[in-house]
Amino acid sequence: MSRGFVGKNNWALFLLLLAGIVLGGFIGNLAAGVSGLSWLNYGQSFGLTNPIVFDIGILVITFGLSIRITIASIIGVLIAIIIYRLL
Repeated sequence: MSRGFVGKNNWALFLLLLAGIVLGGFIGNLAAGVSGLSWLNYGQSFGLTNPIVFDIGILVITFGLSIRITIASIIGVLIAIIIYRLL
């Protein structure tokens, strides 16, 4: 029996994972001020702290990337995977 259209669509998984990361990060930031839930905002940041600027006079290109992984975003990714598997 077929799992349907969403079961074979990798874009649906990507969008659900992205939504899980964003919502988890948002919830982690909201929970940072609450004493019992502050552990949700615990995480690690990595990437370029200062962006790299490439200036050739008429064109300026700036490269930068910073990623923050928190407990809440990991929980959001796990929930997104569970939702994807249920669809």
